[in-house]
Amino acid sequence: MAAVRDLYQVLGVDRDATDDDIRRAYRRLARELHPDVNGDPGAEERFKEVAGAYEILSDPDKRARYDAFGSTGGPAGAPFTDIQDIFDLFFGQGGFGVSTRRRSGRSRTQHGEDLGVRLRLSFPEAVFGTRKEIEIERLVECDRCMGNGAEPGTAPIACRTCSGTGQVQAVRRSVFGTVMTAATCSTCGGTGQEVLDPCEACHGQGRRSEATTVTVDIPAGVSDGMELRVTGNGHAGLHGGPAGDLYVALAVDASPAFDRRGQDLHTVLDISMTQATLGAELEIEALDGPERIRVEPGTESGTVVRLRAKGVPNVNRRGRGDLFVTLHVTTPGELSKDERRVWEQLADLRGERTSKHEPAAGELRRPEF
Repeated sequence: MAAVRDLYQVLGVDRDATDDDIRRAYRRLARELHPDVNGDPGAEERFKEVAGAYEILSDPDKRARYDAFGSTGGPAGAPFTDIQDIFDLFFGQGGFGVSTRRRSGRSRTQHGEDLGVRLRLSFPEAVFGTRKEIEIERLVECDRCMGNGAEPGTAPIACRTCSGTGQVQAVRRSVFGTVMTAATCSTCGGTGQEVLDPCEACHGQGRRSEATTVTVDIPAGVSDGMELRVTGNGHAGLHGGPAGDLYVALAVDASPAFDRRGQDLHTVLDISMTQATLGAELEIEALDGPERIRVEPGTESGTVVRLRAKGVPNVNRRGRGDLFVTLHVTTPGELSKDERRVWEQLADLRGERTSKHEPAAGELRRPEF
């Protein structure tokens, strides 16, 4: 905070300046120091000092008290340490003569609201991760008034209804005696400040709607229904408060080949009776590319082959799930004459009856789970 300076010096006017002189000096300095037109890093701090000085000197009562008290000493003879002490003296809950570092009323600074959007991903995007750009409509800080809601060249003043305390007190009598109640000021909403000349761009709200593109990094291994938080990409806060967050709800398309269960994948591979009987080596298309599966001779339908670390990556961690391939032995449907002759010869060789007119004996056994 800047060293202690006389408020008249801050505005560049004499102590006997008229109200019009003070108003003209403030408007000139406000236009010169407004962050929109002045890129100097210290301009914003000077702008706040000028606004604070104007708020005091433009009010006849505050100006009279400031003139009587001066800027060289604080309450009870304690010296001011910086210009903020002067502002605290006039804007603190204790009023004139009580120094406090807290402003009257509740803080105008408020956290911005959160936003939520739904994002659809393909199955490979969810498994391997991706980067997406999302178009959202959100409230951003008004660049005309820098979020304070006041038209450039003006500033919020102490609420005239509650005198900057943020509360309105009422006294009533009852059978129990005098009762004093306090309620939030309806004029300023409890902030202790009101805007007399609202910003034309945001109508005094300090925020305006804007279409924004947000880049979201999707980590590998996310699943359907998972929600990601993008910090600071929600609505802008009020009066310099932090922005809210953006929550992205993920909707993942189903895969035509894989059933996901946690980080593991399950799939079914059809094999022929001859492949199951004689054995074979088959090539399949897994997540990362071609993989080979060996079918042992005499493989039964329902046999599961496990391919380790060929499943879905763990979100933000090392390792992957597994891929489980269930072998399903298919029975041929329509047969040519030559094919049927070969199957009949095989049945004869194995002593298996296939005639519909002479049923073969069947033997039941208990299921194994």
